[in-house]
Amino acid sequence: MVVEREMQVLNVEVVGDAYAIASNYLRKSGAIPDTFVTNERLLGIIVKLFQRGEMNRIRLANKAIAQFEAETLVVA
Repeated sequence: MVVEREMQVLNVEVVGDAYAIASNYLRKSGAIPDTFVTNERLLGIIVKLFQRGEMNRIRLANKAIAQFEAETLVVA
């Protein structure tokens, strides 16, 4: 039981750190507004990548940034 709780905390930490890295970059590049509101699309991308097995916060953030920017280009 304790291992499960620790693993959940670790998962939240990795996803949270990856989101912070990616959103900081995207805000500075002008891809998302500079607000305190969570970008649901970016968070969704990060969660999906995490669920597929990416556990490294830097790689997770980089892949999420690349996917977010690619999807933005297709939409625009």
